[in-house]
Amino acid sequence: MPVFESLYAAGMAAVRRLSPTVSGRDSKLGRGVDGRRTALESLERWAEAHRDPARPLAWVHAPSVGEGLQARAVIESAQTRAPDRFQWVFTHFSPSAEGLASRMPVDWSGYLPWDVESDVTRALAALRPSVVAFTKTEVWPVLSRTAAAWGVPTALFAGTLPATSSRVTFPARPVLRPSMERLQLVAAIADADADRFIAAGVRPEVVRVVGDPGVDSAAQRAAAADPQAPFLRPFQDRPRPTLVAGSTWPADEAVLVPALTAVRSRTSELRLIVAPHEPDPEHVEPLLGALRREGWDTVTLREIEAGATLEGVDAVVVDRVGALAHLYTVGAFAYVGGGFHDAGLHSVLEPAAAGIPCIFGPRHRNARAAGELLGAGAAAEVGDARDLEGVVTGWLDDDMQRTVAGSVAARWIDAHRGASDRTADALLALVAS
Repeated sequence: MPVFESLYAAGMAAVRRLSPTVSGRDSKLGRGVDGRRTALESLERWAEAHRDPARPLAWVHAPSVGEGLQARAVIESAQTRAPDRFQWVFTHFSPSAEGLASRMPVDWSGYLPWDVESDVTRALAALRPSVVAFTKTEVWPVLSRTAAAWGVPTALFAGTLPATSSRVTFPARPVLRPSMERLQLVAAIADADADRFIAAGVRPEVVRVVGDPGVDSAAQRAAAADPQAPFLRPFQDRPRPTLVAGSTWPADEAVLVPALTAVRSRTSELRLIVAPHEPDPEHVEPLLGALRREGWDTVTLREIEAGATLEGVDAVVVDRVGALAHLYTVGAFAYVGGGFHDAGLHSVLEPAAAGIPCIFGPRHRNARAAGELLGAGAAAEVGDARDLEGVVTGWLDDDMQRTVAGSVAARWIDAHRGASDRTADALLALVAS
C-alpha cells in the first residue's frame, strides 16, 4: 500500500476507535457518528433479505445534499434508460443529507460506513456491487483500494476539481493519488476539471467531459414547484417584490440585514425570505432576533404553513429543509449564501433555474456557474452591505433590467442541460464492459 494511503488508513482506524466518545451528542458530529455506527448492520440486513444476485448493483456515494441532488439526477436518468435492470444503493457522509437520502429512488440508502478495511470489506461482501460511483470530489481511499482488490470498478461523476481545492495540495494530493489512479471513469463537469483530474493521477483515457448533472436537477425541481403548495400559495396570493436569500451563514446575514434594512427604509414593499444553510433553532432564533430588532415583522415558514397570514409580514425565515428550490420561484431576485464564508459559495443553479438573477459575495472562485452567470449579466457580486444595498435598489427600480437578467439565467440553464443523461450513459457503459 502506498505510504500516504497507509497513513490515512491508520488515521481513519484511530478515528473509528475513538468515535464512541462523541456518539449520542446532539450535534452534527454526534449524528454522523451515530449514523455510521448503525449503517453497516442496516445495509447488511437489507442485502441479506433483498439483494438479487441476478441484477447488477450500483453503489452511489455523495458527501452532502448538493452532491446528492447531482447523484439523484444521474440515478433517475439511468433508471429511465435501463428500467429494473439495476439495484441501487446510495450512501452519504453529512447529516445534512439524511432527509434527501430518505427520498432517494434507490433500494437502500444511509450513511457511508467507516472508511476502514473491516467495514468496507463487510459492505462489499454484502452488496457485491458492479460499480462504486463517487460524486463530485469525494473519493474514499480505503473503499477505493478494497473495491479494486475485489475487482469492482470505481467511478467519479459530476467531477469537479477547482484549482484552489485542498485536494490538489499536500497532504490530500498524495493521499488521494492512488484512488485517482484506480478510477475507471471520471465524468468531469468541464475541460479545466478534466485536466486537473489527469494531473492528480487519473488516466486520460477514462476521463469524459459531460457537464454538470446538477443543472438538470435544478431545472427539474424548479419545474416541479406547485404554486398551490401550502408554503408557496400565500406568496402568490400576496405578491410583493421578494428577495429570496438561500443557504445563508451568519457572515452573510451580517451583510444582508443592514443592507436590506436600508433598502426597506426607502422601499417598504420589499419582502425577504431567508433560508439559513442550517435551519435549526441555533441558527434560526438569532436571525429572527436580528430582523425583529431592525423593525422587520418576521415569521417562520412553519408558521406560514400552519396558517399564519402574510398580512403585514416583511420577512419569512425558513426553518426546515426541502423548500428552498421551490421558494426561489416566488422571488424577484435571489441572494445565494456562502460568498462571505470560508467554505465558499453555495449553488447558484436553483435561482437560475427559477429564472431570477442572483447576488453573492466575493468568495465564489470555486463555483464555475457563478462566474459564468456573472459574465453573462445574470448575477451580481457584492463586497459589502453598501454594495448589496446598491444592487437591490437598482433591480427594484428597474424591472426591465431585472427581468432581462433573469431571462439570461434561464437560458444559461437550458444551454447546460443534458449532463445527467450523458453521465448515465457513461456509467451504464462502464458496467456493461
